[in-house]
Amino acid sequence: MRSLKHLNKYLLKYKFRLLLGFVFILISNVFGVFPPHIIKEAFNLADSQLTGSIYVTESYLSSIFEGLSFTKIILLFGVIVLILALIKGIFVFFMRQTIIIMSRLIEYDLKNEIYEHYQKLDATFYKENNTGDIMNRISDDVSKVRMYLGPSIMYTINLIILFALVVPIMFSINVRLSLYSLIPLPILSIIIYLVSNRINKQSEKVQSKLSDITTLSQETYSGIRIIKTYVKEKFFSSKLNAENEAYKAYSMNLVKTNAFFFPIMMLLIGLSTILTIYIGGQEYIAGNLKEKGTILQFVIYVNMLTWPVTAIGWVTSIVQRAAASQTRINEFLSTQPKVKNPTSDQLNLEGDIVFKNVSFTYPESGITALKNISFEINQGKTLAIIGKTGSGKSSIINLLLRTYDVNKGEIFVADKNIKEINLDQLKENTGVVPQDVFLFSDTIENNIAFGYKNKLPDKSIIEEAAKNAAIHSSIKELPNGFQTLIGERGVTLSGGQKQRISIARAIIKEPKILIFDDCLSAVDTETEDIILTNLKKVMENKTSIIISHRVSSVKNADTILVLDEGEIIEKGTHDILLKAKGSYYETYQTQLLETEKNKIK
Repeated sequence: MRSLKHLNKYLLKYKFRLLLGFVFILISNVFGVFPPHIIKEAFNLADSQLTGSIYVTESYLSSIFEGLSFTKIILLFGVIVLILALIKGIFVFFMRQTIIIMSRLIEYDLKNEIYEHYQKLDATFYKENNTGDIMNRISDDVSKVRMYLGPSIMYTINLIILFALVVPIMFSINVRLSLYSLIPLPILSIIIYLVSNRINKQSEKVQSKLSDITTLSQETYSGIRIIKTYVKEKFFSSKLNAENEAYKAYSMNLVKTNAFFFPIMMLLIGLSTILTIYIGGQEYIAGNLKEKGTILQFVIYVNMLTWPVTAIGWVTSIVQRAAASQTRINEFLSTQPKVKNPTSDQLNLEGDIVFKNVSFTYPESGITALKNISFEINQGKTLAIIGKTGSGKSSIINLLLRTYDVNKGEIFVADKNIKEINLDQLKENTGVVPQDVFLFSDTIENNIAFGYKNKLPDKSIIEEAAKNAAIHSSIKELPNGFQTLIGERGVTLSGGQKQRISIARAIIKEPKILIFDDCLSAVDTETEDIILTNLKKVMENKTSIIISHRVSSVKNADTILVLDEGEIIEKGTHDILLKAKGSYYETYQTQLLETEKNKIK
């Protein structure tokens, strides 16, 4: 229960709804207590009519029925019971409208709290936790917690109030009959608790297996082209069949448990009723009960208590599941981002970018990406970084954007340590074209406009960005142009088209810092030349960083860094590096030879 204390702030927030719900539960149960007494009076009156004996109803009822015939009295009894039932039903509705809606509002708030916290967490968190687990805590776990906040609280309060009203009445009439009538109910509650736990465990297995089937189906549909290329249709069908067989087995076990559960529950409820009638009959014969109708009154009271008592086991199981789920939620909510925005001060990006003796090791893998790196990017100039895969090129970008913090050394932006500047404004003023392009399942227009300042720009601005990224003509050839819907992660587009849309998205915001992280790898050299020519105008007076493994992408940069195993092995302009005839020169010659071979072909 300790983990559920986190929810107390929400219960306090909605305390008036909770208090109002308590009042409605109380009123509904008060009106629920009277009908058994009215029915007892009606039964006794009917019995006296059949046996020829004289029966005098309660004084408050006698004044109402005075001068009426037997038939009219019985009809009036029925009307009174119906009115009481309707009033109770109205307050039960109000009860649910307060407490259940309160639980939905808390569910809404809790999901927002988790979602907002997720957005504050850094890249390390997302590398250490898989997406399925992250999604599960904001969906399935929150749903289990809501059951504690709604039905669990409502039924617990209802049970306490109903017991407080009914049990004293029963014991005031006859202690022995009350004890025997209530004996099966605790047994019923314990059995339901045990069976509910078993049902919950089996349900979780069913849900888990269903999740596996959904994941496998999604992967199959997403990778259908690869599956067909490698002729793996039968293999994936057999995998799905195996998962379905396991799902069927778990589901059948759940069905068997449910089939056992409900007959046992009905048996114990029936046993309680039989005991009430049997002991009540004995008490009447012994003269301890004055009226036969009291037995009927007890039967109704016992049936009134059956569901609340039954709910004890169910509620206990719900609370246990909610506590386990809230523990998982609290685990993520207690996770603090390792990189935090230190200030909200305005950031002036007028100045150079300096890396000073920077070393960095990835915390998740322990791989050292950079070793004692030092360089400077003058404002408005272009720096290019080239090197083999795994040489540390993208790690420089991660550190510049403060996705991670350096282990050693310092990074300065506009003469200020990057750990002391407004991180949000740094990112707002930086346009990044990542190596791994991500496009949303939306229109091309909205994907490009995503980089703009929190609003949809004019179409002319979107088209200009598309032209500068050399994608405008390709978009116009599509049936719906800029309104063409992109499939999941841009699956309907080619790799080159996705990269160019990503470039358009970065340059449309007119950032002060532009970063291109190997974003031209999927386009041919001719398209690359067009894009780079267009970007010259875009990059004017902007500090730019180009990362690539192609010499053709970096040759016009003001400064070129050559990286190898996290260290700078060469530095200079294109011409200076060619004259040095080192690693850069060898890469240039190799790529030049490949280009000539392609031309001959």
